[in-house]
Amino acid sequence: MRISDTVLLPRPSDVCVADADFDSGGIDRSSILKAIGALTPAVALAACGGDGSSSASSSSPPPPIVVAQAITSSQASRFLAQSTMGATRGMITEVVSTGFDGWLTAQFARARTTTHWDWLVANGYNAAANINSQTGFDPTMWRGMISDPDQLRQRVGMALLDILVVGIDGVNVNWKAFATAAYVDVLLDNAFSTYRQILGAITTNPAMGSFLTFLGNRKANATTGSQPDENYARELMQLFTLGLYQLNMDGSIKTANGAPLETYTQADVSGLARVFTGLSLASSSTTTPDVYRAPLVMNAALNETGSASFLGTSVSGGGVAAVNTALDTIFAHPNVPPFVSKQLIQRLVTSNPSPGYIGRVAGVFADNGKGVRGDMQAVLRAILLDTEARSDATLSATAAGKLREPVLRLTSWARAYGVTSPSAAWAIGDTSSTTTRLGQSMGRSQTVFNWFRPGYTPPDTAIATAGLVAPEFQITNEQSVVAYVNFMQTLVASGIGDVKADYTDILTKASDSAALVDEVNTVLAAGQLSATTIASIKSAVDSVAASATNGASTRVQIAILLALASPDYLTVK
Repeated sequence: MRISDTVLLPRPSDVCVADADFDSGGIDRSSILKAIGALTPAVALAACGGDGSSSASSSSPPPPIVVAQAITSSQASRFLAQSTMGATRGMITEVVSTGFDGWLTAQFARARTTTHWDWLVANGYNAAANINSQTGFDPTMWRGMISDPDQLRQRVGMALLDILVVGIDGVNVNWKAFATAAYVDVLLDNAFSTYRQILGAITTNPAMGSFLTFLGNRKANATTGSQPDENYARELMQLFTLGLYQLNMDGSIKTANGAPLETYTQADVSGLARVFTGLSLASSSTTTPDVYRAPLVMNAALNETGSASFLGTSVSGGGVAAVNTALDTIFAHPNVPPFVSKQLIQRLVTSNPSPGYIGRVAGVFADNGKGVRGDMQAVLRAILLDTEARSDATLSATAAGKLREPVLRLTSWARAYGVTSPSAAWAIGDTSSTTTRLGQSMGRSQTVFNWFRPGYTPPDTAIATAGLVAPEFQITNEQSVVAYVNFMQTLVASGIGDVKADYTDILTKASDSAALVDEVNTVLAAGQLSATTIASIKSAVDSVAASATNGASTRVQIAILLALASPDYLTVK
């Protein structure tokens, strides 16, 4: 089947997925048509972000929730939707058994099974023929997100990649796949360390050095008038650590005489740029990809050794010592806890966290209780165990939740239904096309500003009127919605290459539409499909007899695809 161009624009004031027609292709056309039409009631902003109501007050913030009560399967699935690339029935059982905190502890202790770099080497992508290609990058990214068991690390790594952006097309070196894979490995390897350690690791990473143009950055030349490249100095402060305006711990902007207070000046950028000179590849040999895994080293001939002033600090002498002082100075800035905490909350839990939620997490970021700043494990616990993340009351708060980003829609399906690639080809490929695929592909952002900005608000909508944000709507439009449903229909029905789902377990429920839809609702949608949506999907399933040719598999595919297309699923709460 194919969804036609009669799909309506998914307005934030309406729903995230709207009316659609399908061409037949193994799934009953009339049933799908009726069901999709029924999945478009006006759900206002509950589908994508809320109407301005806040689920917590900053004046009397509730403490992080203490999770001691029995956990239901739906609650476990909801938790996994926030902390993994997608729930599985096995992981749901694990969370119910060990509890949220116990599951986090186990995930923090879990080592990576294989790095992207090692997988590329093991599968022969370091052959000389690939020196100027991106071959292998997309397969290893999908492999890791879908199949690696260290799922908390995978989810946090992708959240960091949304914030500390590198896109493979902007990595202007050879061995692009290896260089970018090495950068993603840096994020994954350090996901449970400290944010300061992460900053140090990305600053000395070749892919970041190329993407933000400070690789081989030269000191000022008085004769020619050339100045150091300021790109990294600016984005490090603006996007990675501080933001443009001074913040209170709850994320609110500090003002003076009604005007926001700026965090840094152009002079700070220029001063900091002097520090990030001289960072160069560890070797001049690029006939193999190995140099792109090694941290950058300081080339003294290019490095500024004179005085450099920024953010009220001055350094001199240059070298790695000056770089570390600069990073320490930035990391100690009071903006870092609320600025980074809010973005991590947005990527994992909700687009519009309350001031209280931001403040609680930022407080843990500032001090984990043992005097450690930026402890990622403590910050992640604070985010995922906070009352705004775990309380069922949040499910009815209209300002809660977020639009599920496209890649997570695919990986949640893939993980729920045991997708594998026996040949290790993982042929899903680049999914950034807005006309035929998802409109997003991890590691392929075209700019350092990511696929969507954390402060994006759909213009002329109730979300904008309420003063809220909905970042993922920046890549959501009529065209991308059509492409998403079309692409997912193909994957659900037949996969791509040898990337296919295993529906063996869920096929046992195919003859019982209520049990089938309930299972899909629990695992894919964390029990959040509305009664109306459930009835519509069940009706579509029942339109195909289980005894018909391929009836059981068709019923399963109908239930899964309609859940994936529903606004209830597309909204993560």
